Amino acid sequence: ENTTCDAPVISTDFYPTFLHLTGVPDAPGHVVDGENLTPLLKQTGALQRDKIFFHYPHYHPGGATPYGAVREGDFKLLEFFETGKCELYNLKDDIGEQRDLTAAMPQKAALLKAALLEWRQSTGAQMPAPNPNYDAAKDKGPGGVK
Repeated sequence: ENTTCDAPVISTDFYPTFLHLTGVPDAPGHVVDGENLTPLLKQTGALQRDKIFFHYPHYHPGGATPYGAVREGDFKLLEFFETGKCELYNLKDDIGEQRDLTAAMPQKAALLKAALLEWRQSTGAQMPAPNPNYDAAKDKGPGGVK
């Protein structure tokens, strides 16, 4: 049967799903970040969460900078750790994240930012810190080019 499901999921959902589908127990005391997707796969129910959180506290040679994000329904808020700037998008209307709605929807942005902060605190998420040994004169970009 051809079906689709619009529920947002994240790769951390695979682990609890595989455990459930194979009947393998998780390690005692292990904290699982994701949620079992079996109810969606079997069309027997919905997920229990209302938000998905992302945490990327480091740099990547491809240009990524430290950030966090939260998705709730159609809305996604990004917080850039270097500047503290936030961006809010309605993914249903703007899948390419081209129209920042932070100024137009400040209350929604504030609620999502508060949820992101609360999640980071509750999980003990590691935040980036300045490197005391950083030397801007020696910094080279991707491919060793300054």
